[in-house]
Amino acid sequence: MQLIGSLVFTAFLFLWTFFYSIFFVIACSLLPFRRRFVLLRVWARVLLTALKWTCRLDYRIEGLENLPADNHIALWKHSSSWETIAMSLVFPRQVWVLKRELTWVPVVGWGIRQAHAIAIDRKSGHSAVGQVIAQGKERLAEGDWIIIFPEGTRMAAGQTRRYGVSGTLLAAETGKLLVPVAHNAGTFWPRRGLLKKPGTIRVVIGKPVAAAGRDPRQLNQEIQSWVEATVAQMQGPEVASSQMNSGTRGDNRRDA
Repeated sequence: MQLIGSLVFTAFLFLWTFFYSIFFVIACSLLPFRRRFVLLRVWARVLLTALKWTCRLDYRIEGLENLPADNHIALWKHSSSWETIAMSLVFPRQVWVLKRELTWVPVVGWGIRQAHAIAIDRKSGHSAVGQVIAQGKERLAEGDWIIIFPEGTRMAAGQTRRYGVSGTLLAAETGKLLVPVAHNAGTFWPRRGLLKKPGTIRVVIGKPVAAAGRDPRQLNQEIQSWVEATVAQMQGPEVASSQMNSGTRGDNRRDA
C-alpha cells in the first residue's frame, strides 16, 4: 500500500506542478512578487497535504523562535525533494538559489523565473559565487529571504559534502544573519526511488549566526557541524556512526 500511495503522490506531484505552473505564469503577469509568493505557498501546501494523505508523511517545525526579524539568509540541508517544496511554508517571503538548468524545464522553468529565483551556472566556479552575491544583494534589498542549499546537490541520508561559501560571503558583505536549517527528510523521501516512508519529518531551525568579521570557510565548518550533528541525532546512532566514518565529502572547487 505504501508503494501505491507513493506512486499516486508522484503522479499528482508532476501533474499539479505542471498545470499550476501554467496558472502561476499567467497570474504573475498581473501580480507583484509579494503576491506571487502567496501563490507559491498554495502550490506547496496542496502538495504537502497530498503527501500526508497518500503516504502518511507529515512534518513538524522546531525552533521557529530562532527566526530573526527582517530578512536574512537561510542555509538548508539538502537531502530530498521534500525541502524544495516545504521551505516556502517554513520561512517568510523568499527567493531560492538553484541551478540554471531548472529554468530550462518547459512551463515549470517559466514559473521559476517568475519567482525571482537566483539561477546560477554551478560549473562556473568563482563566477557562480559572484552571481549569488550580486543577485542576492538585490533580493535582500527588496525584502526577501535568500534560501541556499550549501551542499549544492541532494545528498543521501548520512552523507554530506563541503559547504559552498556564497551564502557566508553574501552575509558578510550585507550584514545579514545566517540561519541554519537541519531536517531528516532524506530518511523518509530519499533522493532516489519512488517509495516514501510514513512518519513525521522534523525540521529544526538553528540559532542565527553573524558572519561579519568571520572567516567564511571556518564559519561554514561550524554551521555544517551543527547541521550534520542535528541530522544525525534525528536519524539514530547508525547514521551518526556512518557520518563519522565517511567524513565530509567534497572537492577542491570553490562551490557556490
